[in-house]
Amino acid sequence: MNFSADRAARKWTFGRNAGDRRSSAVMMFAVLLMIGALTAQASAKIPMPKPRPAEAPAAEQQTPADEKAPAKPEAAEIREPEISACRRALTDDIAVAPSIPPIKGPGGCGGEDLVRLEAVVISPTQRVALKPAAILRCTMATAIADWIRTDMVPLAKSLGTTVSELDNFDSFECRGRNRVKGAKLSEHGLANALDVRGMTFANGSKLSLTDRNTSRDTREKVLASVCTRFMTVLGPGSDWYHEDHIHLDLAQRRNNYKLCQWGVYDPLPAIAPLMPAERPEEAPPRMTAEEKAALEKAAQDEPQAVPESDGGKPANNRARRKAQR
Repeated sequence: MNFSADRAARKWTFGRNAGDRRSSAVMMFAVLLMIGALTAQASAKIPMPKPRPAEAPAAEQQTPADEKAPAKPEAAEIREPEISACRRALTDDIAVAPSIPPIKGPGGCGGEDLVRLEAVVISPTQRVALKPAAILRCTMATAIADWIRTDMVPLAKSLGTTVSELDNFDSFECRGRNRVKGAKLSEHGLANALDVRGMTFANGSKLSLTDRNTSRDTREKVLASVCTRFMTVLGPGSDWYHEDHIHLDLAQRRNNYKLCQWGVYDPLPAIAPLMPAERPEEAPPRMTAEEKAALEKAAQDEPQAVPESDGGKPANNRARRKAQR
């Protein structure tokens, strides 16, 4: 069979085109070998994670981001109020005084570190109840407890009895001084004051601090004790607002100035003084003011008589003769 050269060139891939194809294939193979070598080198430098230990807990299944539930806001951290040094010192061995939340009233009324003073503990078997319970700052409650335990219990013992109750007339009240509208805020509005009317003893007797029939010596002892312990003491004689009770507070003033105004009056007489007898009906009528003035003027205008003695002779002449002897 005869084949021409041109037909042979078209049938077998010899020549220039075939050489180019072989060169391209060789270059492609070399590139792939180089990429594989670089990948193996890089993977050799990066440490692979250690295998998961058998005792590890099962991994949680993660949901897609779009299927996750919305995150709940974290609850605000609730901090317990700090306990003051006064609150730590006012233990159950001293008083029954549970803490109460702070009070914030209008005009600055209220305060913090408040307690409800229900009773003062004297011993495991003896308490002095406050009737009614008093809302006070811890410092004021402590001062009341110390006063009763240190001063009033010995006073009652000297009288042959013990204290059982304290008559609380007023403690916390959001108001001005003396309940006057527009007045400066009272210490009662700051839970820093207590009004006391008296005490009840275990034998049933009562001590009224403003009763003039109460022993003056006893009232003066109470006066000395409260004026030593408290910054303000107001009682009878201070004003018309404290005639039937004693006001006690711990108001802070410049230079720790104290105000003690309590008049301990003498007891009233057992028998009232005699009144003048009634004017009898037959008595002559009283002189009018005009008649009384005219009588006094006439007495002033009348010449005074010369005193006489020794038979009607003037006394001054007798003195003169005596001087001449």
